[in-house]
Amino acid sequence: MATKILNVAAAGALLLGLAAAPPTASHAQEEKPYKVENGRVDRETFNGYRRYGNSCLACHGPDGSGSSYAPNLTESLKHMSQEQFNEVVINGRQNVTQSQQNVMPSFGHVEDVALYINDIYGYLKARSDGVLGRGRPQRFDN
Repeated sequence: MATKILNVAAAGALLLGLAAAPPTASHAQEEKPYKVENGRVDRETFNGYRRYGNSCLACHGPDGSGSSYAPNLTESLKHMSQEQFNEVVINGRQNVTQSQQNVMPSFGHVEDVALYINDIYGYLKARSDGVLGRGRPQRFDN
């Protein structure tokens, strides 16, 4: 139990560090959380693809395209900031209405997600922005 608490605390510290120094408005528009050139991606974006496949695909479907069980993340990220994404992934979320119950479990204790959340976000954001197609991307260094 102490390990899980420590991991959640470490993930929280990581997220606080990310939010501590927001980029200027012009810098935020220029810099993307991914690098895609001629259909090839940087190591971090490729790692995000791999981590997504290990931890997110079962619910959110291939390539973040959604399923009957969980929403299409490529659409969600068109309206969601990275800070909002991080909050939901690390802490989870419950949306309960009379007609449905949607539950996103917390992944703050899952090191493969918490430690690489920027990579996962970068991969999904590239998909959301339409600069990365479906399927396994090729890396620059291949």
